[in-house]
Amino acid sequence: MTSTAAPTAVLVDGGYELAEGGRWVDGRYVYVDILSGRLFELRDDDGPTVRQLARLDVPLGAVAPVADRPGTWIAAAGTGMALLTPDGVLEWLDRPEDRTPRPSRMNDGVADPAGRFWAGSMAYDGTHGAGSLYRTDPDGTVVRVLDGLTIANGPAFTADGTTLYLADTAAGTILRCRIDLVSGDLGGDPETFARLSEAEGGPDGMTVDDEGCLWVAMWGAGTVRRYHPDGRLLQTLTVPAPHPTSVCLHPGGTRLFVTTARYGVASPTPASGAVLSVPVQARATAACSWRGRS
Repeated sequence: MTSTAAPTAVLVDGGYELAEGGRWVDGRYVYVDILSGRLFELRDDDGPTVRQLARLDVPLGAVAPVADRPGTWIAAAGTGMALLTPDGVLEWLDRPEDRTPRPSRMNDGVADPAGRFWAGSMAYDGTHGAGSLYRTDPDGTVVRVLDGLTIANGPAFTADGTTLYLADTAAGTILRCRIDLVSGDLGGDPETFARLSEAEGGPDGMTVDDEGCLWVAMWGAGTVRRYHPDGRLLQTLTVPAPHPTSVCLHPGGTRLFVTTARYGVASPTPASGAVLSVPVQARATAACSWRGRS
């Protein structure tokens, strides 16, 4: 295992409270600021240019593009799942967290290669076991897949869609789930892929590279980890912000985008609440789309 201080560039000093959900979509980097309900895109063809795509009146955990509907997103927002139209309107599919006993919100989410959308939830007060993992099928049905989580975070899929990695940040665990490609159901109980101590930080946003290795943003530790599919820790990169929240590999194979948070940082620097760029030699495919509601 190698451990290095990464030569990091601050692409966007946004002062974001909780930037997260970074994905590569249609030739641009897309991310959210959860608590302010904002969606952004970053284009760097001629130098980094940031544009706000939407601002909601509820928290925005993550988005994925909707197939064949340019400018429309499926969003983990507020207490459920919705379609976010190009004019910024939410068309709700379901709000399952309205039916839970604790005030809760949606958190990170991602589309899988089969065209489904997966997103986690958490209680605002961090109540143990109050979070869940949901799947939104192409017909718009929202299904609770797992419960008993605390801060469901960073869902990430292998390229073939058969394996889902899921973090419970508060519990310090990364789960690995086998997925039935046809139904989207879990193929048995999740297994524990990694268990982290408090000193190692909490696993947050994740992505899988083209070698099947898992990259993990480590909240509270100021690091990004890369794991082999067999669970071996291969690499640890140190970044200049204590709360990295999501990771996204550029398809070109030379950069890792990292979002960070100012939330909970006593003395934030320009790298806290920012988008960072770290040179790496790894690549991943672009974000998948949700294939529903055409």
